[in-house]
Amino acid sequence: MATDTLEHDVHTDEKEAWDGAAQPFKASYGKLMMWYFLLSDAFTFSGFLIAYGAIRFSMPSWPVPDFVFQTFPFLGMGKPLYFVTFMTFVLLFSSFTMVRAVQEGHQENRKGVVFWMLLTVLGGAGFLGCQAWEWNTLINAEHMSVTTNPFGTHVESGVYLNDKGQPSGDTFQVGDSYLIHMNGASHGEDHTGDDHDGHGAHHYDGAGDYADATVDENGYIHRKYKVTSGDDEGAIKSEAFGPKSFGALFFFITGFHGFHVLSGVVFLLIIMLNSMTGLYVERKNGYEMVEKIGLYWHFVDLVWVFVFLVFYLI
Repeated sequence: MATDTLEHDVHTDEKEAWDGAAQPFKASYGKLMMWYFLLSDAFTFSGFLIAYGAIRFSMPSWPVPDFVFQTFPFLGMGKPLYFVTFMTFVLLFSSFTMVRAVQEGHQENRKGVVFWMLLTVLGGAGFLGCQAWEWNTLINAEHMSVTTNPFGTHVESGVYLNDKGQPSGDTFQVGDSYLIHMNGASHGEDHTGDDHDGHGAHHYDGAGDYADATVDENGYIHRKYKVTSGDDEGAIKSEAFGPKSFGALFFFITGFHGFHVLSGVVFLLIIMLNSMTGLYVERKNGYEMVEKIGLYWHFVDLVWVFVFLVFYLI
């Protein structure tokens, strides 16, 4: 009799302690699994950005974002970070439209869900188009790749040499930026005269304006200069490529984020079409699927804030 009472108490305690139908933290299984995925993805992005920071601050020379990202479509150069700021605004605005789609879903308003999700899709597609333009500019106009980084900063002060090998009077200081151009490449509108930071609008034919320069086997023009300070004062040197890791990390991390945006746009389209057909109306769960893709989309937007901070502001 005592044994039967003990067994009954044990079963009662187990039932009170755990009910398989209960939702932990009042979240459905689907939303809980989405949070698990986002947490693991956050660790992945954190590892990439920490690695970037460790490499960035271990290098004596590193491209300055204001100098690298200063081109705006149809407006040319001299617009530092304008374009990437526009990109960021487009993506963050799509987060607002996603919030509105979730709100309409809670109200079981199918038309509202479809309308705001469509705007979110357009925002994501717009961001991807902006990123494609930026990549195209860096690859085809500035000739940056995962293995070659033509952007750099001077680690010593100096003066560029003219076509006779004499100081031209075109000086630079430690930390000044430069871009190693391709032979025959055109950057903006052609004009004459020296541009000591290397990012001017020159057209090169042979060594062009910089006759006293070396052209490597890949066609990059390395301008020569005379060191005017430090232990190597008086030495004649040529501009060297910037750290190779800059291009590799930039294309990999922004590309990895871009893949997340592309995946999000695809899923948004699928869920939007399902909403149009009335699939989620039958479930009467406040369009939970829209809320789950909304969690993913907000995560993608939040990650971009950190990518923007690391690559474009620091």
